[in-house]
Amino acid sequence: MFLKQYIKDVWGAMKSLATGMKRTGYYFTHHKEIITEQYPDNRDTLVLPERFKGEVVMIHDENNEHACTGCTACELACPNATIKIITKFDVDAETGKKKKAIDTFVYHLELCTMCNLCVEACPTGAIKMAQTFEHSVFDRSKLTKTLNQPGSKIREGVE
Repeated sequence: MFLKQYIKDVWGAMKSLATGMKRTGYYFTHHKEIITEQYPDNRDTLVLPERFKGEVVMIHDENNEHACTGCTACELACPNATIKIITKFDVDAETGKKKKAIDTFVYHLELCTMCNLCVEACPTGAIKMAQTFEHSVFDRSKLTKTLNQPGSKIREGVE
């Protein structure tokens, strides 16, 4: 009884090994059919899936203007405090009224889980998930980023 089960197990293992070796031998002789990406050799031709999320970026136009109003909806939506919005009050030259504006948009990449909740919470579409993925650094402080560019301002018509 024991010997019969032992031989059956050995036979099953040999059959499984032969199946795997058959597949390996097939790809060894058919190089063109290999679909494994050879990163970083293919960095120039690498195509990431559309739904890949690499990091949060703020969209600026050619006039260095963005759509962030400083409403902090993204900061509140973030489950692990990845985003910190520092606001200020600008005085409108025409009306003299104070208006809330973004001073600094701080993004902690090392804390981000790429959940996309901040992008979905943004009412003006000021931020999006980029497809960058090479974030390795030796200094952890380089993972804390300021997303609004120096001298940028809010786009006309965004409230």
